Amino acid sequence: MSCLMPPRCRFLPAAALRALIVTLFALMGLGASVPAAHAQADPPNILFAFADDWGAHAGVFGTEGLQTPTFDRVAAQGVLFDRAFVSSPSCTPSRGAVLTGQDIWRLGPGANLWSTLPAEHPVYTHQLQDEAGYFVGHTRKGWGPGRLEPGGRSERPAGPGFESFDAFLEARPDDAPFVFWFGSTDPHRAYADSLREAMNVDPADVTVPPYYPDVPAVRRDIADYYAEVQRFDQEVGGLLDRLRAMGELDNTIVVISGDHGWPFPRGKTQLYDAGTHVPLAIQWPARVAPGRVVHDLVSLTDLAPTFLEAAGVAVPAVMTGRSLLPLLTSDRTRMAAAREAIVFGRERHTPAQTAPQSGGYPMRAIRTDDFLYIRNFTPDRWPSGTPDWRNAYVDEAWLGDCDNGPTKFYLWAHRDDPDVAPLYDLSFAKRPAEELYVLRDDPHQMRNVADDPDHAATKTRLREQLMQALAATDDPRAMEPAAPLDQGPYYGGIPSWPGPETLDAYE
Repeated sequence: MSCLMPPRCRFLPAAALRALIVTLFALMGLGASVPAAHAQADPPNILFAFADDWGAHAGVFGTEGLQTPTFDRVAAQGVLFDRAFVSSPSCTPSRGAVLTGQDIWRLGPGANLWSTLPAEHPVYTHQLQDEAGYFVGHTRKGWGPGRLEPGGRSERPAGPGFESFDAFLEARPDDAPFVFWFGSTDPHRAYADSLREAMNVDPADVTVPPYYPDVPAVRRDIADYYAEVQRFDQEVGGLLDRLRAMGELDNTIVVISGDHGWPFPRGKTQLYDAGTHVPLAIQWPARVAPGRVVHDLVSLTDLAPTFLEAAGVAVPAVMTGRSLLPLLTSDRTRMAAAREAIVFGRERHTPAQTAPQSGGYPMRAIRTDDFLYIRNFTPDRWPSGTPDWRNAYVDEAWLGDCDNGPTKFYLWAHRDDPDVAPLYDLSFAKRPAEELYVLRDDPHQMRNVADDPDHAATKTRLREQLMQALAATDDPRAMEPAAPLDQGPYYGGIPSWPGPETLDAYE
């Protein structure tokens, strides 16, 4: 359990716990002073720290066994968004959505992993550079994976690459505002036990969600993931220390988040909360008062218009995201004109379907405070890839849309055990065309009530609301016949997935 929380805190409601932690930080003197109401004369710097495969796990969320002091402190010094979602639970489309401020289905081939990002879609980094004189750069993982040339781009969407934040700052012209993308590759797989030990993460302390078997292999897997989250958190802390020493932290918008949920079954690539719900904390001491938890449904597509508005740059009409500045500068925990629902989706992750299928597993979802409704457009396909098959890309692929790891291996090795079989099916079995979950009763989305007569009216309402939202944002899936976005070129290689013969350690 996080050292910030006494044991009794675990019995508080989640929302109350988050608010308590943020308040404690402020009382300890870790929050900034209340900013002046007037706008800054100088354009703000922007530091965007983006983890790779980090779901909504952090100390401030009450995640037991995980220490994230940097993220928790930024949440206390600024605003914690406890209902932030990605546009897609897959790296390339999610990152493209952040950069363009648009839903993934508006990006053409950019809706898919290992694709391209057509040059016709403006990105906030280039706008800030061209229209406001920002110095732009990134380190490690920016947009991608994919190839830019087929989309007509000659410049990296996240800006030129630098070896480090220090190298970027050294190259920065005097007095130029900057926008920097820190693209960590943590907590992407593969994991190492040595890091878990170095980070002092104990598998006995983690909480295993009910859709996995609570066994040592799964606990170690989760603990290894936590260790990489902690390393990311430490590195971001170093960036903030650098800005503080330079005297520039006060007028820097600091954003910390992840590109989608954790790389576990039912997480990454899936539209359940484990795949789409991500941490989001934003501080801007010069403009944003500390210590608030905002409960509005927000999307990471909202970041691009937020950055542009903060810098005084016009937001392009093509952006479907909404600026978060009204939320950041308000004193409310929920806006009167808050979104009633948020929409996200997926097209193709890897080409992991049995021939003759060459696409992915296209789906869309609408999430409200109370419900999650998912529309699976090709229920004849496998949501995490075909269980055992060969194709032109690899000699052998095995549930190819779920990253390899002990949790996946254990579910496979025990898929015929009576106690494990239902959990295996939750992650890997084929699904009906419609799914509906009542979040109050089923926070992990394990009981599909789409066929329950008591929820028929809700299902119809959400289905219509979803399709109307897709049509309003020009989603080809809302057209008749639906355009196959998942059929775009795949520019990546696929590593061989180990077959069942490698699973002895998980028996």
